[in-house]
Order: sequence, then structure tokens, then C-alpha cells
Amino acid sequence: MIRTRPREPGVQAPPANLTRRVLTSRQTRLGLIMLLTMIAFAVVGPFLAPHSPTAVLAKPYAPPGDGLLLGADSLGRDIVSRILSGGANLTWMAVVATSGGVILGTAIGLVAAFAGGVVDTILMRLVDVLLTFPTIIMAILFISMLGPNRVILVVLVAIGLTPGMARVMRGAARPVMRREHVMWARTVGLSSRHILMREVLPSVTSPLMVEIGLRLMWSVVGLASLSFLGFGVQPPASDWGLMVSENKDGLAIQPLAVIIPAACVALFTIGGNLFAEGAARVIGRTEGARS
Repeated sequence: MIRTRPREPGVQAPPANLTRRVLTSRQTRLGLIMLLTMIAFAVVGPFLAPHSPTAVLAKPYAPPGDGLLLGADSLGRDIVSRILSGGANLTWMAVVATSGGVILGTAIGLVAAFAGGVVDTILMRLVDVLLTFPTIIMAILFISMLGPNRVILVVLVAIGLTPGMARVMRGAARPVMRREHVMWARTVGLSSRHILMREVLPSVTSPLMVEIGLRLMWSVVGLASLSFLGFGVQPPASDWGLMVSENKDGLAIQPLAVIIPAACVALFTIGGNLFAEGAARVIGRTEGARS
């Protein structure tokens, strides 16, 4: 007798159809365009900088002119060149930290929901312990001991994103474990890895897509905040958060050195927020119509 996999009407839409629905929303398209634009700006910007971002070319806080389109910063460096070069580190660090936190948190959440019992309890208590430490404070503590290092920053931010991600994915996966197709897969003896990757993960695509946008936004804000506080990217490297910190004392004299990098960070985070919120609305309407 051939065993056939049951079809469950309540199973979530395939990822391709879900992605198509999400991208029909103006809000998600706007958020995605903003995100991709800022990422492209950060990647291409260093190649378009007219001067070295560390070269002193004028007096501190010099106004626009003499070949400096936006003037000079607190040390006389070209603001345009530092803005164009300042997003590269933030972008790759935020993307890598978000990817690490999402992958680790999703793995913990799915394993906890799948295993249940003692394994679930232990994993969730470890997650609770991590949740008691704010990401910024934990990062400052370790950087103070180990020194400012970009790899350490990425690892710390990824760890800080993991607990919340694990809890969200565990909550999304627990109802899926009671669905017929998952129970059938367990009954016929399919491997745990197959069940998690092929049966459970596709059914939690909705919260996963939303969380990726939110975690990316939090990574950008966290990394920029650490640079502003002096625990992130170190001088003389260019970084948007570091630029705000370096030039804040001259805000009344040369506001462009603070406003423009702050606006870059804001656009990055707003784009992620628009995408995540728009995706959540579309997915909520889809699930409501299906139920």
C-alpha cells in the first residue's frame, strides 16, 4: 500500500505566491525600494567619493565651497566623501548580523517547538536569560573587555537578535506541529531535519519574512548607536553613526555634517519598517481570508 501525503486546506500559501502577494502592496514596495536604494548607495558610494574620506582638505566646519559640495566636518574632511563611504561598513555588518540572528533564532525556535518537553524548556530558559541583557549594554560590556572589533560587533548584535527571533518562531511553529502533514511525516518516520525543513519551515514563512525586515532595522539602529557611543566603527574610518557623534558639537555651525548621515540611517530603518509592516498587513489579510 502506497502512503500518500495528506493535503491540508489550511496550510500556508507557497513562498512564491506569498512573495507575489506581499509585493503587490504599495507600502512593501516602497519599503523594499528604500532598502535596496540605501544598500546600493552604501555599496557604490565609496567608488563615487571625490576625495579620500580621511583626507584633511579645509578648516574644521568649513562651509560649502572650494571644491567641497557640502563643506567640511570637525577635522576639515570632505562631508560628501565621508557620507558616500560611511554606509559600507554599516550595511555589511547589519546584513551579516541580521542573517546570523535570524538563522540561529529560527533554528532554536523550530527545534524547541518540534522537540517539546525538556528540550523546549531548556532552550526557552536560555533564551529568557539572553533577553534579560539589552543588546547595546551587552555589546558595550564585551567591547570594553575585548576592544572594538567589527567581527565582534557583528557577533554580539546577532546574539542580541537571537532570543526574540527564537520566541517568535517557536510561537509560530507550535500550531504547525499539530497539522496533519507534520503528524503524517512523523508517523512514516521521516527524519527530523526533513520535517523541519520541508514540512514546518514553509508553513512559518509569513512571520519569518516580517521578522527579517524588523531585525534588519534593529541591526542598523544598534550598530549606528554603538558607533555614535564610540564602541562601534572607530576613527578615522567613515561611518554614519560615527559622523553624527564626531560633528554633534558643531551642529549650529555645520549642520549638514550631522543631519545628512542621520538621515541616511533614518531612511535605512524606515525602509525596513515599511517593508516589515506592509508584509505583516498583507499576510494578515491573506490568512484572514483563508480562515
